[in-house]
Amino acid sequence: MELGVNLGYFGMGVDGDNVAVAQEADRLGYAVAWAAEAYGSDVPTVLAWIGALTERIGLGAAVMQIPARTPAMTAMTSATLDTLSGGRFRLGLGVSGPQVSEGWHGVPFAAPLGRTREYIDIVRMALRRESVAYAGQYFTLPVPDGPGKALKLTIHPPRPDLPIYLAAVGPKNLELAGEIADGWHAIFFSPEHSGALVESVATGRRRAGRGSEDNPLDGFDIAPSVPVVIGDDVQAAADLVRPYAALYIGGMGSRQQNFYNQLACRMGFEEAAAQVQDLYLAKRHRDAAAAIPFELIDATALIGPPDRIRDRIQRYAEAGVGTLSVAPFAGSLDERLHVVRTMAEVMGQTGL
Repeated sequence: MELGVNLGYFGMGVDGDNVAVAQEADRLGYAVAWAAEAYGSDVPTVLAWIGALTERIGLGAAVMQIPARTPAMTAMTSATLDTLSGGRFRLGLGVSGPQVSEGWHGVPFAAPLGRTREYIDIVRMALRRESVAYAGQYFTLPVPDGPGKALKLTIHPPRPDLPIYLAAVGPKNLELAGEIADGWHAIFFSPEHSGALVESVATGRRRAGRGSEDNPLDGFDIAPSVPVVIGDDVQAAADLVRPYAALYIGGMGSRQQNFYNQLACRMGFEEAAAQVQDLYLAKRHRDAAAAIPFELIDATALIGPPDRIRDRIQRYAEAGVGTLSVAPFAGSLDERLHVVRTMAEVMGQTGL
């Protein structure tokens, strides 16, 4: 199991701190630094900046939004980043949610699974430098009866098969990730509740004839983003994660379409998930955060003193995690760097 670091969004604080975190993770041998986008900072610009200021660490999109770019543009961006970085780029893709897709990008959210399948087909075709002609249900290239023609990527990316990750929450999307992607970006990943989720990925891998006969997950990277708070007071550590959990479980999406709320329900927190959503949508954000059960945070984050975290890391490895992506929940740069350094030390102690 390798370590990654999740830098999150940029433009919401001191971005030089994010660079310092990435550089320290690079020095310590972390496998990848991930950047995110929603409706603020974009992933490719951030990763180009980070890539120019680091030497070895992988540059991961967690994730680039499918409705934000045509598949051809995503292939161009991926090829460029991978070329400039010397083969360090990892392409993470996700459909976002209906509010962002339709409200920000003006792209219908309908049929996310079918759109994702076709989108990745086209991205892979372009990265292989094939002439991109595609007749799908959602994407058609070139446009019929027009002046366009099938084109081929003009540059030669160092890895036409660069790894593609899919952000997935629901069972069908997890099957799709196993079938067509090389990795899964997980959120609110709990080793104790991961069995059915991982099996959905394995189902997709078997369907596509991927992996080995004994283990369909061979060659597939499960890469959860895991909040980390280091401190002796476990309850106080959990409190730092509560606003984040409340935002996603209570306020991300509508009452009818909140995939994270549904995930919490599948983990057995139905009553709490409903309460958190009611409070958050009523704009009682602090109350919503307070209503997040400690057990949910403890199941999906690494909190407490280093010894407690070390014992917990083993469960992630046993659940099949290949890249444990650390999201430091700390107020200052020094505290964030302390998390990055401590996690490297703790990982070394586990022998993983």
